Amino acid sequence: MPDIASLSDFRIVLASQTGADGAAFSGARQRNAQLTKPPAALGRLEELAVWYAGWRGDPRPKLENPQVIVFAGNHGVTEQGVSAFPAEVTGQMVANFLGGGAAINQLAQAFGAKMDVHALQLETPTRDFTTGPALSLDEFAAALNTGWNAVDTDADLLVTGEMGIGNTTSAAAISTALFGGEASDWTGRGTGVDDAGLALKAQVVTAGLAANPSRDPLEVLRCLGGRELVAMAGAIARARTLRIPVILDGFICTAAAATLECAQTGALDHCVAGHVSAEAAHGQLLGRLNKEPLLSLGMRLGEGSGAALAIGILKGAVACHSGMASFAEAGVSDG
Repeated sequence: MPDIASLSDFRIVLASQTGADGAAFSGARQRNAQLTKPPAALGRLEELAVWYAGWRGDPRPKLENPQVIVFAGNHGVTEQGVSAFPAEVTGQMVANFLGGGAAINQLAQAFGAKMDVHALQLETPTRDFTTGPALSLDEFAAALNTGWNAVDTDADLLVTGEMGIGNTTSAAAISTALFGGEASDWTGRGTGVDDAGLALKAQVVTAGLAANPSRDPLEVLRCLGGRELVAMAGAIARARTLRIPVILDGFICTAAAATLECAQTGALDHCVAGHVSAEAAHGQLLGRLNKEPLLSLGMRLGEGSGAALAIGILKGAVACHSGMASFAEAGVSDG
């Protein structure tokens, strides 16, 4: 389809998305009931497999072509001193991704995922959102389309990750704007700021909310987000149109995705939460979205790392569901 040119175009896309394949979902449930195991003996793996089958339109699916996409962007709000690291680290880490040296490279390789990296105008940071919108409408559309077009149509699972010094501040601002409360309720230590840095981040989030009063979810993403957050939202929405299931990563990815759900109820039905981050507000955000994380390992790296690790869980769920014999096939009495 042609590029999404405006917020209105994107709203139409979100409103027109279809759901899972009901026949495949029912077929997968029926198959699950016939497999050589006691009922519910594989616990949540059974639910995951049936969910995956419904979105892939196949009651006995395979999971062979996962894709990990890492988006990188720079944030003007770093001028406020909200990060323990300088903005130059974003570009340095992009080089590390491209050289295969980051954690996400190892995890993608371990679980057989194709990995792509998109650096979004790192030489042009977003505007400091304490002074107004981080992105213009045109800049928002450009980042959204980067994410939309980055999704491999042959993928059968998507993980979106990010790199961007300052982006936990954006995620905190987005979460506060969408769900209310005080900035301090949603603001964490990110790259490891001290107590004074944490207090400063909360003040910056409060200033950003005052400078950008709209609470329309897509405007919140444009005004308080960054290019990499917008691109993740675009990729997640594109995956829905292709019926590609998505594993959400940590706080930043989930904040970007939350704008979709708040703009259109059910927009994240094709998504599961890969893990709950050590970033304090992530669990709270997952609760608001009714997403139960697959893993809780104290991770807070970003890059898509927690979601990439969860690829293994989903692969295991699908392998058991599609590969196990039924009672009849195995000649085993089902009681």
